[in-house]
Amino acid sequence: MLPVIAFPTIDPVAISLGPIAIRWYALAYIAGLLLGWWAVRRMNRGPAPLLSDKDTDDFLGWMALGVVLGGRLGYVLFYQPGHYLADPLEALMIWKGGMSFHGGMLGTAAAIIWFAHAKAIPTMALADQIARVTPIGLFFGRIANFVNGELYGRVSDVSWAMVFPHGGPLPRHPSQLYQAALEGIALLIVLALAAKGSKGRVGHGFLTGLFLAGYAVARFVGEPFRQPDAFLGFLAFGTTMGQWLSLPMLLVGLGVMWVFRRP
Repeated sequence: MLPVIAFPTIDPVAISLGPIAIRWYALAYIAGLLLGWWAVRRMNRGPAPLLSDKDTDDFLGWMALGVVLGGRLGYVLFYQPGHYLADPLEALMIWKGGMSFHGGMLGTAAAIIWFAHAKAIPTMALADQIARVTPIGLFFGRIANFVNGELYGRVSDVSWAMVFPHGGPLPRHPSQLYQAALEGIALLIVLALAAKGSKGRVGHGFLTGLFLAGYAVARFVGEPFRQPDAFLGFLAFGTTMGQWLSLPMLLVGLGVMWVFRRP
């Protein structure tokens, strides 16, 4: 018998009002967006703000749209294109699960470009602010994955391994918590320190590149502990889809940091 920690059984439905069910996963998205909105407002409290409070409020809606639509479309195209091609209407059933960070990132990028153009503000300056707060949403998203008992880790004999409800009888890494710490807390701290230490020393866009590269590194580190999606399994050389999708992010991130390394 391997020592394991009991998985905390939590109802995925946080609030139930008759036929209306509000899930922890939805609340995680809401918490990430609202805390990100609050943090961006705080960033623009100086004498020469990039965004007014009204602009920040307006962008919240576009951000939410980019995250949800991009995340769902990315999952459909990157992970199960054949499945949704056979039943296109199921692609609209977001409540059944299936979101991709990489797709959500592309949707957010589109929202940033459109909003910056509409408001005539520097695109990369806006991207830097959004990059700094994005780890907040990543943290809550991974915690929601843990609550749902999904995206669990690989079989392990570590003393903190858990038996997940849908992961079979063997104990596994709580990889969702690893990724919450790496993609959420660690990346948030790195970006905050970089923003403080490099103020006036690098150009707008450097923090965006740091976020892209930092997330890619965090994902590469976390993926070896995570069980690949059953419908994909392992890819070439024992890699996963998450790693392959993060490789372009790493290259683009390093390139962006190089381009905007000077004021």
